[in-house]
Amino acid sequence: MKLLYEKSVPGRRAVRMPDGAGEPPPRIPAALRRDQPADLPELAEVEVVRHFTALSRLNFSVDTHFYPLGSCTMKYNPKACEAAAALPGLADLHPLWPQLRHGGMLTQGALQLLYETERMLSEITGMAETTLQPLAGAHGELTGVMLMAAYHRDRGNRKTHILVPDSAHGTNPASAAIAGYDVVSVPSDASGRMDLEAFRRAINAETAGVMMTSPSTLGLFVANSRDIADLVHAVDGLMYYDGANLNAILGRCKPAEMGFDICHLNLHKTFATPHGGGGPGSGPVGVVEKLRPFLPISRVVKQPDGTFALDYNLPKSIGYIAPFYGNFGVIVRAYAYLLMIGREGLREVSNMAVLNANYVQEKLRPHFAAVAAGRCMHECVFSGKPLGAHGVHTLDLAKALIDRGVHPPTVYFPLNVPEAIMIEPTETETRETLDRFADAMIELAGLAKTDPEALKRAPVTTPVGRLDEVAAARNTDLVFRGCVPGRPGV
Repeated sequence: MKLLYEKSVPGRRAVRMPDGAGEPPPRIPAALRRDQPADLPELAEVEVVRHFTALSRLNFSVDTHFYPLGSCTMKYNPKACEAAAALPGLADLHPLWPQLRHGGMLTQGALQLLYETERMLSEITGMAETTLQPLAGAHGELTGVMLMAAYHRDRGNRKTHILVPDSAHGTNPASAAIAGYDVVSVPSDASGRMDLEAFRRAINAETAGVMMTSPSTLGLFVANSRDIADLVHAVDGLMYYDGANLNAILGRCKPAEMGFDICHLNLHKTFATPHGGGGPGSGPVGVVEKLRPFLPISRVVKQPDGTFALDYNLPKSIGYIAPFYGNFGVIVRAYAYLLMIGREGLREVSNMAVLNANYVQEKLRPHFAAVAAGRCMHECVFSGKPLGAHGVHTLDLAKALIDRGVHPPTVYFPLNVPEAIMIEPTETETRETLDRFADAMIELAGLAKTDPEALKRAPVTTPVGRLDEVAAARNTDLVFRGCVPGRPGV
């Protein structure tokens, strides 16, 4: 597909402006004005509209296709929540408007929304308090580890490392390392869960805490999390809950009841707000009572007269982690979603997420090597290793799924599963969609045996076919297509 610069025709205009309308405002100093007009693409309006419409049709999104990325929860976002976030009274607010003085009552609704969202998320997780400021899931992880470090500094603890299961999300060890801790990986046992005996050998007085998620990235519930928490708390360590997989237990159990002290959530995963394309995201962090003093500033508080304000008087706070109060538009969507589905709706989310994952697992079990011998939680994990006997790899399956109108599931993760295929159907997909996906996977398993070369050629229906990813990584050739006068597109 050609770039706009490549389609440009000199002298062609989308809109004809009156003479003098294109002159720069006089307040711009002459020294800062262009000597000649910017060398921008010159096109008719219809060509511009068609160009961007065609680009949008190349996008693969949850609004157009099934998107079963494991651990990413790419589920449908209700458009009612989008409408709520677009309300002028919320979308047009400026974060620097005053809270109460000089007409600041205009911000009271936004502050109340933040306050009530914090209360609801605290109730869902069992935590004492929640901050909405982290701007993404990984940012929430880093905030959680910073809270952990602040707690240990305040108590005079000498802590050097954090324990992380070998099946953890990659951002867990990354966040711990950025916060200044060494990372100690704990292996999994035969069941795919963290090996408790290996954990006992790894923990000591210098353990700051452990970062875990339950269910794990294998889609398995960590039934012994209380035993692990007791070991961690015995050395004054802290339990950190990675909330990426909260869909599986929503409305069923709470991280605080499982022994966790810190919990980050992904509003863009669990609470039906946009996800993908690098953002937007939101990673609120909840804490138990003893960690409340360390939360980032500012905090939204409800005053005795019922109004809301921002509290900066938190001497033990880790300080600012975001310019303002988090990704407000994403928070509005989550707030609307929570009010819309309510307590019973949250429980139904986990019911359907787990049901859908097990339905897919049982349909595919005869054709792929399932990691879980029994039931899984919200996602199921398979290994494509047996297909290697026919020269087929998991990547070949992923590429072939694209030709069948399905976004590939997560592949090659978790890292402790060879040729991993990680599928999370989410609660929003219908049985018919799951059947079509399972039929496509079963078809590909058959092709791996009868015509493996067909899989190696995939995808064949896309604008770009199979790329040599190794060559692309080793021989990177990046070209900036900027504006060079007289040479559009160069």
